[in-house]
Amino acid sequence: MEHYTKSAHCTYEAKYHIVWITKYRKPVITGKIVLRTRELIRGICQTNEVEILAGYVGKDHIHLFVSVPPYLSVSKLVQYIKGNTSRKLQMEYKELNKQFWGQYLCARGYFTASSRNIIDEIIEEYIKNQDIEEKMKGDNFEVGQL
Repeated sequence: MEHYTKSAHCTYEAKYHIVWITKYRKPVITGKIVLRTRELIRGICQTNEVEILAGYVGKDHIHLFVSVPPYLSVSKLVQYIKGNTSRKLQMEYKELNKQFWGQYLCARGYFTASSRNIIDEIIEEYIKNQDIEEKMKGDNFEVGQL
C-alpha cells in the first residue's frame, strides 16, 4: 500500500507514460521555450492533481510519466496540456507563429501506455536516457519534482 495515492474517497495507482511531438516534428522547443514549457506543464498538472514522476522536454517531443487521479482521463489530461501550452507559447513567442499554420504547435496524436510497478523503473530509466546531451544543458524535468 505504500505506492498508492490516497484522495478523499479512494486509494489509487494510475500511472501513464505519455509522449507527443511538435507539428511536422520541427525542433522548436529550445532555449527560453523549454523553460516556459516545463513551467506550463507543471502548472497544469498541479491544478489537476497530477503528479509528475519523470519527464523530458526535447526539441521536437515531450515525455511525461505521471500519476493521474481516477476522475481524470488520460485523453482529457493530454488535451489540457497540449492545448494550453500550445496556445500560451504561441501568444508569448511570436516566432512560433511564423513556423506553424493555424494555432497548433503539437501534432494531432499522442502515445500513452499505462504501467505497473515493475515497468515503472524501466520507463523512468528510458526517460532519463533521452538525449543525454540535452540533459547536460538542463533541458529536462527532474524525477519526483513538479
